[in-house]
Formats: sequence, structure tokens, C-alpha cells
Amino acid sequence: MLTVSTISRSFGEHRVLDDVSFEVKPGRMTGFLGANGSGKTTTMRIILGVLAANGGTVTWHGKPVTQPVRQRFGYMPEERGLYPKMKVGEQIAWFGQLHGLPAERAKSNAEHLLEQLELGERAGDKLEDLSLGNQQRAQVAAALVHDPALLILDEPFSGLDPIAVDTVLRVLRERAASGVPVLFSSHQLALVERLCDDLVILSGGRIAASGGREELRTRYGTVRYELVVDSDTGWLRDVPGVRVVSMDGPRAVFELAGDNGARTDQQVLRAALERGEVRGFTPVAPSLEEIFKEAI
Repeated sequence: MLTVSTISRSFGEHRVLDDVSFEVKPGRMTGFLGANGSGKTTTMRIILGVLAANGGTVTWHGKPVTQPVRQRFGYMPEERGLYPKMKVGEQIAWFGQLHGLPAERAKSNAEHLLEQLELGERAGDKLEDLSLGNQQRAQVAAALVHDPALLILDEPFSGLDPIAVDTVLRVLRERAASGVPVLFSSHQLALVERLCDDLVILSGGRIAASGGREELRTRYGTVRYELVVDSDTGWLRDVPGVRVVSMDGPRAVFELAGDNGARTDQQVLRAALERGEVRGFTPVAPSLEEIFKEAI
């Protein structure tokens, strides 16, 4: 497990990180969220030893993160770091060797990964001859080729079309299922919602929220209900304790105000039944976007 404890970092007079603490647990995908300038990339660089923290610690399984330990980490930066004139398969294998793999194993791992990422037929092409999306997939392969003990990915889905996203998701889920902790940042909240088990939300260099996805939904999300009937739902606007969020003829989404939510939702259901058939009455979980906005 990776543990970040009370790390801070300043650039001159500007405090970029202030007392940041969180964990990345084995076998779990941790989404790292925050607006531009919130400190996500700085935090990742401190974990990897590219930057030094002004205070706090980073530990791996309870011990300080040394350079030999970092050698076992896999990192994908937001900016592309591969060589445009070098053949894709050769440089992925070369990255494996840089991380200490024997040449044959590095080559075998590279071939397997490129097949998984549906780039096997492009292994002999120069990187610059690939589309931007395929270059991004090659960058993912470079982060994975040495079978890392921890994965840190900065915007791994940037520039990928929906099919490529599904391909990368499948590979990352496979790594997490094998017990690898995965920390990844993304501005694509819908993707994070599909992928993550845990969330860490940064705002202004501080932790705004952290925890399991469902835990944060409970903590920050307002309980909503969807009602679907045969007739119009306009009458909901006149029910005390109800705030209509959206309405479209026979379908409405609403929130309950006050402390009597459990009683009011049943009152709404009874009122709907008195007016005719009820086709659906279900709680609606808050989206990750709603949680994000509430937390920051």
C-alpha cells in the first residue's frame, strides 16, 4: 500500500500542497481528482521522487520510498515521453530493460502488452506514424511493461476514442485485479466513475474529500428519487418537502427537504398511486460530478 502523509510543497511564496494525506490500496483503482492547478501532478511527482516535499512522508508498505522501490513503480506522465523516431515495440521493450528486466522478458512483455492494447500490428512502426490515440496507448504500455508493483497514471485517457478507452480500461482493471494499487488522474469524470473504487479530491492544494466511491456518495450526495407514472407529474411541485430537480411529462426526479425524508418519500409514492399507475419509483445515486462539485 502507498501512503502519503501530510506532504506539503511550495514554489516560492505559493503553497501548492498543504498537509495532503491519502492511501492507495492494493487491488483498488483510486481516482485522483481536482481542477487545474489543484496539485495533482505535483503530488504524483513527489511520490515518484521527481520533486521533493517540503514536509511529510511517502511510504510503501510502511517503509520509506527509496530509489530501488521507485524502480518498481510504473508512471505515465500527462505529457508524452516516448521517442517519435523509434519503433514502438523496440522502445516499449527498452523501457522494460531500463526498469531492470532481462532483454528477452522485456521483449516478451512488450509484445504481450501491445497485443492487449490492440497495437500488435503497429509494433514495427515509428511512434510518429501512429495517431495521437495510438501514441497514448503506447504510453500506457511503457508504464506497464516491467510489471510494476504500483501504477501512477496522469490523464491516461486523454485523446482516446471510446473503443480505445474500453481497451485501456480492460488492461488497467486486469492489473488492479492482480493486486496492483492504481492511482490515476482524469478530467473525464464519467470515466473515473466507471473505473475507480476510491476517490481523492484535491482543492487548492488540500484534500477536499477522500474515501470509497459509495462512501462519498452517501456523505456528499443528496438523495434523489425518480418517479415514472402514466400521467403528468406536475403535481409534485405542490407537495411540501419536495424539490423537483427535473421533470419531463410522466417522469420526474426530485429531492426531499428536511429530516423526514423516509416519511415523505412514502407520501409521494402514495400520492402518485392515488393518481394512477406508477411505473417506477427508485432512488437515484448522485453522480461523481455532483460529488466533486459538492466537495470543492
